[in-house]
Amino acid sequence: MTWPSRRRTASPYDAGRATKGHPVTLGDLDDDALLDALQRAAFDWMLENANPDNGLVADNSDDGAPASIAVVGFALTCWPVGVARGWMDRNRALALTLATLRFFTHAEQGGDETGTGHRGFFYHFLDMERGRRVWNCELSLIDTALLLAGCEAASCYFDADTPDEAEVRALARALIASVEWPWALDRGDTLSQGWHPETGFIRYDWEGYSEALILYVLALGSDTHPVPPDSYRAWRVTYQWEKIYGHDTLYAGPLFIHLFSHIWLDFRTIGDGFNREKGITYFTNTRRAVQIQSDYARLNPRGFAGYDANCWGLTACDGPGGAMNTADDTGRQFLEYTARGAPFGPDDGTLAGWAPAAAMPFAPTTAMAALRTMLHRYPGMLRDDRFLGSFNPSLPGEGPEGWISPRIYGLDQGLLVLMIENHRSGMIWDLMRASQVCNTGLRRAGFKGGWLDE
Repeated sequence: MTWPSRRRTASPYDAGRATKGHPVTLGDLDDDALLDALQRAAFDWMLENANPDNGLVADNSDDGAPASIAVVGFALTCWPVGVARGWMDRNRALALTLATLRFFTHAEQGGDETGTGHRGFFYHFLDMERGRRVWNCELSLIDTALLLAGCEAASCYFDADTPDEAEVRALARALIASVEWPWALDRGDTLSQGWHPETGFIRYDWEGYSEALILYVLALGSDTHPVPPDSYRAWRVTYQWEKIYGHDTLYAGPLFIHLFSHIWLDFRTIGDGFNREKGITYFTNTRRAVQIQSDYARLNPRGFAGYDANCWGLTACDGPGGAMNTADDTGRQFLEYTARGAPFGPDDGTLAGWAPAAAMPFAPTTAMAALRTMLHRYPGMLRDDRFLGSFNPSLPGEGPEGWISPRIYGLDQGLLVLMIENHRSGMIWDLMRASQVCNTGLRRAGFKGGWLDE
């Protein structure tokens, strides 16, 4: 292992802890200091788990965990935040970004079972050292899109007239241009979810509102291999419009679906044809999704421990798995890593403690109330000020958290860095307004208004 050990570096919050006459807890901090501490701890995790030789970042905190290309995309977007916040210097961020882009530019693209990618797409999980496919994973469209969104963020940020920063822009453009998006339509109207070298395309296409919004924007915006606008409209036809707890909403149960695309794209004042028809932006829809999470937890129809209006977080996360007894000795079946959702499930009482912090840009009052409540009630959901994947207070455990995931996930940490930053400064949204591929993709999808028309 050639990258730094997984040890959190010092922050101003640590200094405060050491000099106070009594232990300082996160709950003692004001809102901005609290978010700063959580954001810094999450950023440090990303940096500590990045291989400086190739820019790959571990999927999770398990020893020997492979890289996730989606986490790499989050990391590429995190490095500019670190520079802006004074947590790393620009030269280090530039070196790490170049290592990443050079690796993916020169990675094997023959579709080999032990290669790195095919037709411009990349396998979901890669060996941290060599960058080769592991776990017989899929060539993933959405994870490739999240990686490329990070490449585009880096291209927008490193805009100086120097050879190294010019190389960042050139490599990012080349990676985005190399993706053969129409191939992934697999002779259908909507994009496939993925492909295996052993068996071909996954039998599921992208259907229903999802994180594929960023996928379609990039696929539409390509200047070499775009998908036709009809493909986006075909995907949009599969949307599910519901009235839930009095809210008219575009439904997707897991919270992460309402967050991922919004890392890079500011939907507050722009809308496509669906938005204009329904009178709701995707940003407003996410705000309603946050409120639905709170309402669902308050109602708690399945009777799980801990749920209330200020304790929620149903999303893709780790889980205890298997049949076991709850704290009240009632037998139930529990899920492993899966996408939990509100209100239609699945739901087994497992909550992601990081979810409220990630929702800060959309419903700051609701999210902050939940964040403080959960930090006070379940401090064991943190390790070194970083959120573990999830917890389940309906199960017996050493503390009020009940069962706690033993690992930290890179997607969660990257999401926290970026969503907290968008809440605090709007930095990523402002940065990505300069993205030609995103602007083109949004316009081809029919988006209008706000900053897109300025």
